[in-house]
Amino acid sequence: MGQKLKIAGWISIGVLTGALTTVSLQTVARSTMSPLPLEELQQLAAVFSILKSDYVEPVDEKKLITEAISGMVTSLDPHSQYFDKKSFKEFKEGTSGKFVGVGLEVNMEDGLVRVVTPIEGSPAFRAGLKTNDLITRVDDTAVKGLTLNEAVKRMRGEPNTKVILTVFRKDENRTFPVTIIREEIKQQSVRGKLIEPGYAWIRISQFQERTVDDFVRKVDELYKQDPQIKGFVLDLRNDPGGLLNAAVAISAAFLPDNVTVVTTNGQTQESKQVLKANPRDYSQRDGFDPIKRLPAALKKIPLVVLVNEGSASASEIVAGALQDYKRSVIMGSQTFGKGSVQTFRPLGPETGLKITTARYYTPNGRSIQAKGIVPDMLVDETEEGSPYAVLKLREADLGKHIASGQGNDAKDPEKEKIQEKAREEAMKRLEEENRKSPAERRPPEFGSPKDFQLIQALNKLKGLPVVVSKTQVERKEAAKERDND
Repeated sequence: MGQKLKIAGWISIGVLTGALTTVSLQTVARSTMSPLPLEELQQLAAVFSILKSDYVEPVDEKKLITEAISGMVTSLDPHSQYFDKKSFKEFKEGTSGKFVGVGLEVNMEDGLVRVVTPIEGSPAFRAGLKTNDLITRVDDTAVKGLTLNEAVKRMRGEPNTKVILTVFRKDENRTFPVTIIREEIKQQSVRGKLIEPGYAWIRISQFQERTVDDFVRKVDELYKQDPQIKGFVLDLRNDPGGLLNAAVAISAAFLPDNVTVVTTNGQTQESKQVLKANPRDYSQRDGFDPIKRLPAALKKIPLVVLVNEGSASASEIVAGALQDYKRSVIMGSQTFGKGSVQTFRPLGPETGLKITTARYYTPNGRSIQAKGIVPDMLVDETEEGSPYAVLKLREADLGKHIASGQGNDAKDPEKEKIQEKAREEAMKRLEEENRKSPAERRPPEFGSPKDFQLIQALNKLKGLPVVVSKTQVERKEAAKERDND
């Protein structure tokens, strides 16, 4: 691969339970060192010495140092992380998308493990875990006080072994145990089918090593079923991100050759990149174009992209690029807003750092960080609306998130009051919703005949009226920036 793809890699919003933290796979060592703050380092050494000699019981020296490094890194933003020997091994094992665990995409919220999304078909998915569920205990261990890595390690294990997760479901205001049998997770990142003659639906649940090849195979399969496809729906809902080069390749499948798909910018020269719809920038093998055999019609076929609050990072790159070139209508809810690139820096053969090194920008220069992609058409999850959208977390809600770098990030007190009132109203509605049975509260499966957003996407492709949202409101800073493009 060329120099540009050194920054192509995992750039998502959380960790796969039993897999890896998402990160860019750049491993270029820095050739220069900044001057060290000697006074502060002496103070750190003094604290270490006092703890070692005066603490109530003997302390593990290596653990103290590891925790000090981890705390230093995690204090920067929600996505930077230190990998010790064990977590580094898990990180390397996870790049294939296969791992033994329960099958959850997670991050931290108020010291607890928050479910970003259950992996489709996984044990956690079958057990009914939902986005925004909070895991409070893993077996007999309280999550509070654990790092994200430590909590994830406890959810890992051998195939066919049991783990009990204690879950707090906010929208039902209840805590309950879930028993899950661990298994090897083989995430199917691409699914698709003909919704009806002439209209196809393809869902990408995460951008992995096999995603582009699987996408090409699925498109080929759909065209064999119906050579006269008139419209495509690309479903990126709850897609937390993944490999950047895969996102560039999927964008390139629908865009003209060689146009800019995404740019990145940070302090170092290697973090300043322009990635284009060109095999040099998305192929993992020199001289090979994985999307070459796609039908030429895909470049011009009418296209709708579905996104929601769970669409993040690499999926936002795709949606942003297709939106900037007006290649697709973006529908659904405002995306997560994870517009930063994480890079892996090795510290030795078995340890390393994942640190935020750049922000990424759409072809028109929009920073998505803490803002997200605002759909061209805001569409609710169900026919009844999205009354709980205000309760859903995005990057801007995470503590210590970095700013967009383009201004308009300051909090508006008046806007905060309006949002707080909306949250209170949403919580009241939740109390009424809690009286219903769990089956009644469960939203329709993506791609099913009752998938309201998919129905509206098909209406758009057919030129029929679309039921736009009456409850969702886009964030002012994102709307202002988009309108100025």
